[in-house]
Amino acid sequence: MPERSKEARTGFIAGRFGEFPTRWGGLSDQLTRITRSPFGPSEEEVRANVAGEASAEAALAHVAEEPPVESVPRDLTAAAFFDVDNTMVQGASIVHFARGLAARKYFKTSDLVDIAWKQVKFRVTGKENSSDMVSGKEKALEFIAGRSTAELAELGEEIYDEIIADKIWPGTRALAQMHLDAGQQVWLVTATPVELAQVIAKRLGLTGALGTVAESVDGVFTGRLVGDILHGLGKAHAVRTLAIREGLNLRRCSAYSDSHNDVPMLSLVGTAVAINPDSDLREVAKNRGWEIRDFRTGRKAAKVGVPTALALGAAGGAAAAVLTRKREAKAG
Repeated sequence: MPERSKEARTGFIAGRFGEFPTRWGGLSDQLTRITRSPFGPSEEEVRANVAGEASAEAALAHVAEEPPVESVPRDLTAAAFFDVDNTMVQGASIVHFARGLAARKYFKTSDLVDIAWKQVKFRVTGKENSSDMVSGKEKALEFIAGRSTAELAELGEEIYDEIIADKIWPGTRALAQMHLDAGQQVWLVTATPVELAQVIAKRLGLTGALGTVAESVDGVFTGRLVGDILHGLGKAHAVRTLAIREGLNLRRCSAYSDSHNDVPMLSLVGTAVAINPDSDLREVAKNRGWEIRDFRTGRKAAKVGVPTALALGAAGGAAAAVLTRKREAKAG
């Protein structure tokens, strides 16, 4: 992950009644000032916006360092955004990562049991417990504080190969490949630390990853997050920010997730698909006419295939890219 500059940055926080200018360097004081305004965003919205902004910045910086090899004509205005846990990866990536850390004696097995139990509660209820989220965040920050960003990335590489590689849903991977074959960018969007998310994206041959950004100074984690965990509104803001910077047309973009918590992100794009959905997202998808794909069972919906709307969109994008390339060749 690129290191955060110590200099303040100027940006905008999206609120219910417009945008509020802010500087990332003095965030705590501004949180108090902005949230006191009756027309300003809530503290949660501010932190979500900052998390999204930081995630997009880290994602694009990482891609800039390792540009993808172009094998097909590029579709410059369309992209696909995939949630990770239970969408691209079976189970929770952070639990798999914790298993690898426990095997390396970084923390006790009892801590792993605690993490796994909280994930089980979330999967059963479909809702996140605020106290669980707070305690989980505190433990994670306590673990990385004082460690180098390079160490976390290296651990991510090892643990992906040992555990996560075998947990990728083939059906979801096929959908991601469909977008890649159409020349579109494909991004992971996850609450998982950006270092681990980028490893998963790299291993799958995707464009990059938007993930939770932990603050670092001189390559060492401080034990603080930039904004907050990339979640809910934060994911939506990260996608919106990246789309603006990359010149994407969100109406031509697609998003995939298993959780109703990602409805803000799914609602941004022209094509939203519920993958292995929880009960609440399944209901939202039915009401809004979103496609539902379920790879968890032997039901008809679980068959690996390309949704009709997605196939048409991808094919149309690829055709447009080919025509553009031909026109450029003739003009040259």
